[in-house]
Amino acid sequence: MSISWRITAAIAVALIPLLVSSADHGDAAGARRSARAKLKPPAPETCEPRKFKIILDVGHTSESQGATSARNDVEFGFNLHLARLIGERLTSAGFAATRVLVTEGKARASLLKRVGTANAAHADLFLSIHHDSVPDKMLEEWEFEGASSHFSDRFSGHSLFVSERNPRFGASLAFARLLGRELKEKGLQYATQYSLPLMGRYRHPLLDKDVGVYRYDALVVLSQTRSAAVLLEAGSIINRDEEMAMNSPERQELIATAVVTAMRAYCEKR
Repeated sequence: MSISWRITAAIAVALIPLLVSSADHGDAAGARRSARAKLKPPAPETCEPRKFKIILDVGHTSESQGATSARNDVEFGFNLHLARLIGERLTSAGFAATRVLVTEGKARASLLKRVGTANAAHADLFLSIHHDSVPDKMLEEWEFEGASSHFSDRFSGHSLFVSERNPRFGASLAFARLLGRELKEKGLQYATQYSLPLMGRYRHPLLDKDVGVYRYDALVVLSQTRSAAVLLEAGSIINRDEEMAMNSPERQELIATAVVTAMRAYCEKR
């Protein structure tokens, strides 16, 4: 073996660890890049108001009318009027795909219809409009315009409900908080009774004690819709003073404006 050949062989042997190290480093760097690509969050959804599909669900039906107010008016009428007003204000604000959903039928069947309609429409947000009462054990008797009726002035205020069973629970909670904050900034107080033991089976966990967002997992319209879903109890119609307020154009406009402002903020954050 010549001296020059031995020198060349020695150099080749010495380079082998460097080449292996370089290859290992390249493989590791590639693996890290691949891992980072997998961990990279998806691009945020964009929200164009004119294409943003909002379902305004009118709570209850003409056959299943919900609660009866202190002055013997049915909840369905309150819900329908407020939902239509909110729909008009949202449309004027650029949310052209807003739909006011009025459902027919008995209670359980109508709930499934609402969910089916919202899911088939691929709604972006489902907002169910209601007005509140209290459990029967809290009712007191009185007479209004010669007719026997019931009332409870003990509690008042609006409330917001979301369900953890909803596949977009995080988005539902985000919109509920935005709406609750808008209502609070307009001087309205939320109903605190739902966190109290006296509510019995109507007691619910309070998720946001600042703006009044509760968790209500059993509600079909919240848990079975595939879009973000929130239920708004706009105010108590069994409370005699608040019933009058809920009938006033001023309160109705205030709530509608709060929904529009919250919807804009929600859309911008997407």
